Amino acid sequence: MGIPPCNPSVCSQARSHLPLQGRQSGFNTLAPLVRGGAAQPQGGFTVIDSILFSPTPNKEGAGMAKTIAAIATPHGVGGIGVVRLSGDRAVEIAQAVFRAADGSRLSDLPGYTARFGSVAQGEKAFDQAVALVFRAPRSYTGEDVVELSVHGGLVTVERTLQAVLAAGAAPAGPGEFTKRAFLHGKMDLTEAESVADLISASGQAAADSAYTALSGALRQKIEGALDILMEVSAGMAAWVDYPDEEIPELDSDTLLKSLQQAQGLLSHLLAGYDNGQLMTAGVDTVIVGRPNVGKSALMNDLTGQETSIVTAVQGTTRDVVERTVRLGDLTLRLADTAGLRQTDDVVEQIGVERAQARLQQARLVLAVFDGSTPLTPADEELMTLCKGKNAVAVVNKNDLPPAAVQEKIRAAFDRVVAYSAKNHTGRDDLAVAVADALGVQNFDAADPLLANERQRQCCQMAADCVAEAMAALEGGMTYDAVNVSIDAAADALLSLTGARATQAVVDRIFEKFCVGK
Repeated sequence: MGIPPCNPSVCSQARSHLPLQGRQSGFNTLAPLVRGGAAQPQGGFTVIDSILFSPTPNKEGAGMAKTIAAIATPHGVGGIGVVRLSGDRAVEIAQAVFRAADGSRLSDLPGYTARFGSVAQGEKAFDQAVALVFRAPRSYTGEDVVELSVHGGLVTVERTLQAVLAAGAAPAGPGEFTKRAFLHGKMDLTEAESVADLISASGQAAADSAYTALSGALRQKIEGALDILMEVSAGMAAWVDYPDEEIPELDSDTLLKSLQQAQGLLSHLLAGYDNGQLMTAGVDTVIVGRPNVGKSALMNDLTGQETSIVTAVQGTTRDVVERTVRLGDLTLRLADTAGLRQTDDVVEQIGVERAQARLQQARLVLAVFDGSTPLTPADEELMTLCKGKNAVAVVNKNDLPPAAVQEKIRAAFDRVVAYSAKNHTGRDDLAVAVADALGVQNFDAADPLLANERQRQCCQMAADCVAEAMAALEGGMTYDAVNVSIDAAADALLSLTGARATQAVVDRIFEKFCVGK
């Protein structure tokens, strides 16, 4: 870093106002030293200088005294269904409904141990089952966990859940298992959010990106920026607060380079946000063109089903037809629209107006042309409307003798794809063109990404505060004044990882999860 070292005892005191984060035995810990007042408990956390942290699990304060249960597998018929329990009484409650075939008791089993047997209500067994025991803290939630796997019929799985609830478990809320994992320090907030992203991923790139975050890549990058800010702030605080100590004079150029390094890490994350959203959340896409060029046929070919009506009659599609499809590594939220033309039909005109509105709003435009007929004024108008848009020209009906239209279309669009919805050809070329139009052709799912707007806002706030600190340093302001901005940046990053997070923020994140996860 190049920041001059100082007396260890002085630096330790100088860091007292800084939020320090570490990781120990799988648990997140924060260890700030108190400066200017005693710590006060608040909602299961301890507040020190407005920094919320939970160094050890507080079951009563964190609302984790009860043992919870839920169905952890999708509702429906399948090979198996899993009922998950977590909490201090998880083993006791599971033991009340499970009968091991070898007569063993779940309470006597160590973690990572399974037993075959049956599940029962009262004295009546109703299915065979496997009980898998996890012991705290080596479990998903950090608590004792038992998973009961039964045959995957709706009745059997529901009956198993009813049995454990009757034995003393409480129904789990949305995301409560992962919430407990976060509160017990098994994962930070970015990793917890990635669990939901991994479950809901609609494509390989989205799933790989979510797994990258679950593996801690985003947390590590944020902690890298945070470590730089803490070292800079501690050095300046020591210089300001302990002028009588033998502390080497600080070099503003060195401090500035350190802040620029932190800013670079944050800027890289912010720069990748939009592309990451395209790959993980999907792309609003509109299919436009004049009547009978094959817009609905393209929609049906991409979705693999008869989504839109296809006839030789012009004006068949009058409203917007929407479907979500996979194209390469991208998820497209497709909207098939009415053909663009002048019409006296009131209903069709409404459809045309909606098509034009969607064209202006969409992130991606698939402009469809009939490659077997000459261009019309409506085609020319569409070319004009697509200027400045992320657009791909789809020259459909490639199975018919071509008209001399390709040259004009290529002059108006950077990306042109020959397509035959009838013969189902051109899809791979379209996938490449779409990725290129959106700038995601080199997307790397192994690169840490900000996964949602909450994370982006925290990172942007931190970057803004670092920029303020650099401006203050370059403007000759006191180190105390510079440190105000650095501390604000650190707080924003701690909010991102969840080390400093209010109960309201935590609840809002986990209420979006499914029950059972």
